[in-house]
Amino acid sequence: MLMPGVVNYGDAKAKLDAGVGGIFITSWADPALLYQLHGLREEVGRPFDVAIDFEGGRVQRFSHILGEHPSPRDLAATMTLDEVEAKGAEIGQTLRAHGITVDFAPVIDVDGGGLEVVGDRSFSEDPRLAGDYGAAFARGLESAGVKAVFKHYPGHGRASGDTHLGEAVTPALPDMFGHDLIPFEEAFAQAPEAAVMVGHMVVPGLGDGTTPASLNNHAYGLLRSHHNFNGLAYTDDLTGMAAISNTMSIEQAVPAALAAGADQALWSSASDINAVIDACVYAVETGQIHPYRLESGAQRVQHRLDSIQ
Repeated sequence: MLMPGVVNYGDAKAKLDAGVGGIFITSWADPALLYQLHGLREEVGRPFDVAIDFEGGRVQRFSHILGEHPSPRDLAATMTLDEVEAKGAEIGQTLRAHGITVDFAPVIDVDGGGLEVVGDRSFSEDPRLAGDYGAAFARGLESAGVKAVFKHYPGHGRASGDTHLGEAVTPALPDMFGHDLIPFEEAFAQAPEAAVMVGHMVVPGLGDGTTPASLNNHAYGLLRSHHNFNGLAYTDDLTGMAAISNTMSIEQAVPAALAAGADQALWSSASDINAVIDACVYAVETGQIHPYRLESGAQRVQHRLDSIQ
């Protein structure tokens, strides 16, 4: 249920030896790692996921190796849904050829709130189009054997700021149902195999109205009950984003996320993997993480890992 960032082969091997279910290739990783993933799988000898951020446009890591592709906004403006699905498949084939099995894409936030962090990473200012195009891109990735991940639930497009920089508050939950949550409803229905990333936005009316969604059990409850979503739920980055890191250490944030309902806790910054594992064990032993929560999340991850060919 842990997905730490890695920077090179040795770092990845050490964290996998500690038992993590997946690794995240950070933007500052050694590019050589992209040519070593198949060998890493052979050496580790068990299934695990390898994730990357590759949306197209300004968020496409190691594009000198993995290729250059238009932004989601440009895709939606110049391509049909079928063409975007084909583009997703093209990207997915390249990622999978290098040993990458999870793409933290597509963004299905609705643009229109004037946030630079969203902008052309969004397919559209129209909620339904954002969902339709995101679903098409996701189906393409999935057809290539790469897990697509819709982000950033429940919607970052109209938040008060950028969660990389600090707290960001969305409109109140009733307002979200009529706008920001629509793309997720569309996308979940049209690409049911995809996963979801829960963002760090604070949503007034969701639980206590002060806890970021990624650490808020009400956010995961909404995801599971309102949307009937049964797939994998990832957190957004728990160390590289000030909305979390300003107030919590990684040893605090990971157990809090798992207790709230995340199936895999994601983080990018350097950390002591054994200290994080110890913090999670302590959280289980003291009742912060309920055994059922641990079991349900681990089963979802294991089901995912069993499907990797």
